[in-house]
Amino acid sequence: VQLQASGGGLVQAGGSLRLSCAASGRTFSSYAMGWFRQAPGKEREFVASISWSGGSTYYADSVKGRFTISRDNAKNTVYLQMNSLKPEDTAVYYCAADLRPYVDYGSNYWGQGTLVTVSS
Repeated sequence: VQLQASGGGLVQAGGSLRLSCAASGRTFSSYAMGWFRQAPGKEREFVASISWSGGSTYYADSVKGRFTISRDNAKNTVYLQMNSLKPEDTAVYYCAADLRPYVDYGSNYWGQGTLVTVSS
């Protein structure tokens, strides 16, 4: 599967953005999907993930209550709705896919990343 992330940009603190990750292939619904981010000078960190059916979601504590992950299997797309953005959310955001029931740093499929910049 090939992944194409989009939707990043510059936003003021308190604002919102929605990231999208479009996947190629006809087996998108077989993959668990997730979002990770990497801030300048820091290691990549987990943000959120969603099961193949969309029935289970997981969030990092730092984004819980502010970010929402969802997927549309008919459109081969996973979304990350980001609200109440903070300057510390500034990072390159990557989507990932995995045939296992979860995604992690060892997942095989990654998008190219989209930059989110939150100004104070």
